[in-house]
Amino acid sequence: MPTLETIKTFAGKITGIGRPKRDDVQTFIRARKGRTFRLQDDGIIPNHPRWPLIVYRSAIWLREGLDPAAVVEEVFRSNGWGNSWRNGIYDYVHYHSRIHEVLGVARGQASVEFGGLRGKTLKLQAGDVAILPAGTGHRCLKASEDFLVVGAYPPSGTYDECTTSEDHRLAVKTVRRVPRPRRDPIYGAQGRLVSAWKR
Repeated sequence: MPTLETIKTFAGKITGIGRPKRDDVQTFIRARKGRTFRLQDDGIIPNHPRWPLIVYRSAIWLREGLDPAAVVEEVFRSNGWGNSWRNGIYDYVHYHSRIHEVLGVARGQASVEFGGLRGKTLKLQAGDVAILPAGTGHRCLKASEDFLVVGAYPPSGTYDECTTSEDHRLAVKTVRRVPRPRRDPIYGAQGRLVSAWKR
């Protein structure tokens, strides 16, 4: 799947076919409050000590005739979240200790475990968005064959990938130092991230 999606991304950027117009991005965003989940450090997965996981249900309208992943990418890009990728979610527990991440479901559905073994399992489907503060453990437990996610990152932070074998004490210190993004990846300055992730 990654190779096919890479080709689609490249072709869409070159030709514009299937991609939404930048001026139309706001028409794909649905008003949603967003639900927060506080995840505890379990001694292996640090999660974030102050900031919750945020989940928006059906936040992005994936209009017929457009590449759904391109729609998600453009929504994220319009709020300053970039370096996007298309794929599934790994089936092993991992987290990012130096950067926050947003996951937008472009197709299909999956059960995703957030926070490690003692965390929360949520069913995500097309149009849903999850914003993971640095340190949030995540893995896919089960997914439909067509499951496709777009991931992206805020402008500040450095990508890393940590698993259960990482130095937990070091990760806890690093997670605390990742700066809060200025904008929510869906709703910009008005999003739940801005109010739920206090400085």
